[in-house]
Amino acid sequence: MTKILLVDDHAIVREGFKRLIERDGALSVAGEAASRLEALALLQTLEPDLLITDISLADGSGMALLRDARERFPALRCIVLSMHDNPAFVAEALALGAQGYVTKAAGSEELIAAIAGVLDGGRYLSCDVRPSSHHAVAASRFEPSPREREVLGLLVRGFIPKAAAVEMGISDKTFYAHRARLLEKLGARNDRDLARLAVELGLV
Repeated sequence: MTKILLVDDHAIVREGFKRLIERDGALSVAGEAASRLEALALLQTLEPDLLITDISLADGSGMALLRDARERFPALRCIVLSMHDNPAFVAEALALGAQGYVTKAAGSEELIAAIAGVLDGGRYLSCDVRPSSHHAVAASRFEPSPREREVLGLLVRGFIPKAAAVEMGISDKTFYAHRARLLEKLGARNDRDLARLAVELGLV
């Protein structure tokens, strides 16, 4: 049976997700934790197959837990389960080694699909942080220039265009020109779409 460590700082939330997960008879929530330190101790003793963690924990960030868990247990599979759909959080989680990112606003079937996909060696993003298929097709042959990568990187980090222009040392007009070309090339509708595409396609 697949063993899962579930980490969230709200007991009632953990109980709900535990019931959902254990509807599948092959999955077992072997341990629960509310904090990073609790989770690290349980990872050592339980040796679970999968870590599912929130970003906000009782003693800090789930991102720090994710980093520590991946460093200490390289074979561990990890999913971030969060209320945040900000592309910057998705990008950071993937960079730290998460194989899945599911928002708490997503349908319950998405969490189960994420668990199955990640345990099978794949990667899974819930639909609200995943670009649509026509965007992926439009971007499949796109290779951004270094300047375009910089624009995308700032959008992923949550910069508004005027602040991003200042950060890059260019005029607002020049930044908007780069942004307009990226919107056209990637088939995106807005900055949020651009940021999501950048994360999903590994452009930053």
